[in-house]
Amino acid sequence: MSLADVPMLFILAGLIAYVALAGPDFGAAIWQLTAGRDEDGERLRDLAHDAMAPVWEANHVWLIFVLTVMWTSYPEAFGSIASTLCIALFLAGLGIVVRGAAYALRSGAKGLREQTRIDTLSAGSSILTPFALGAAIGGVASGRVPVGNAAGDLWSSWINPTSLITGAIAVATAAYLAAVFLSGDAVRLGQPELAERFRRRALGSGVLAGALAAAGLVVLHEDARRIYDGLVSGDGRPALIASVLAGVATLALVVVRRYEPARYSAALAVAAIVIGWALAQQPILLPGLTIHQAAAPHTTLVAVVIAVTAGGLIVFPSLALLFRLTLGGTLRGGHGDEGTAVAPAGPPPARALVDVATQGLLVRGALACLVVGFGFLSVLDAGWAHAIGVAALLGFIVLGFVAVLPRDLLGDA
Repeated sequence: MSLADVPMLFILAGLIAYVALAGPDFGAAIWQLTAGRDEDGERLRDLAHDAMAPVWEANHVWLIFVLTVMWTSYPEAFGSIASTLCIALFLAGLGIVVRGAAYALRSGAKGLREQTRIDTLSAGSSILTPFALGAAIGGVASGRVPVGNAAGDLWSSWINPTSLITGAIAVATAAYLAAVFLSGDAVRLGQPELAERFRRRALGSGVLAGALAAAGLVVLHEDARRIYDGLVSGDGRPALIASVLAGVATLALVVVRRYEPARYSAALAVAAIVIGWALAQQPILLPGLTIHQAAAPHTTLVAVVIAVTAGGLIVFPSLALLFRLTLGGTLRGGHGDEGTAVAPAGPPPARALVDVATQGLLVRGALACLVVGFGFLSVLDAGWAHAIGVAALLGFIVLGFVAVLPRDLLGDA
């Protein structure tokens, strides 16, 4: 691994976070569309809205992160992808805007009829966006995006067998993740009847997503043979196996109503899909263009690594606090765990001393990892040195994250 590969690792991590976090946001809107218009349907729609509203903007930060790192670190590839796939990416952006507007308008809706219209518009945009993004990825995976400004066909680049099946998998996966997540949220809020309704949706959409994934392998065999070989017999095979096992485990956990572990295994199954595609695709980014050939100059890559590392220290604690408040119910108007809104009592003096000492060690350890990471990445050119540098920077992020995390978030741990 060289420095040119490091931003691609950031992009993949951001893409996994976007699929695992923003996917349920789109899926929740899809389930709002199928909730029905009776009283139970209204409760289901309200839960889907209330669960996602506090975090939907934060979830889309990952898409901005992916785009920013991509155009900075691999400008030639980004320009080729954005110009050839401009229609698909425009539709995805339009869907995100409509979805965001629906959040703002729903709170001011006058009556059930107006609210239903907003939910319908939101659901339509939530199908459009993951489908368009999946279709764009399918265009890249099938080699239909050549190098150059709008060098590929504006339509067939994202309307082709691989793109269509990838888009369908993206929509089904979003609905599946949302149903699993909302089942757990319903149980946490003391609404078991809603949990059962989402459980049935999780099982149905999970089977559908699995069937589409199997069909996707057949499509790849005929339309994108290099990716198929990479997944079935190449570097991506371990990730493919991990995705299948995690998907089966998730369905089993949902069957026995173990929603919290199902939440993580479902996210793992989706992450394995993204990793498998990346391993099957590498080192070719676009036809005739490898990751190393597309990489920006050395100084730019170093700046990207520094910016992402520094930004992580700010973003990760903020996201941890946001999700802690959301899952605890504090941002749902007090319908969840009211204890999270009460200021915790301070620790005993001995415990406080241990906390301070531990935090000091964490800060020093994080700074040491930072120095080691930059040293190995910027001074040495060997692949092993860059691997150590990346590991050190990841250590810096983890230690720094724990060091700056507010003490009350750590609870009694």
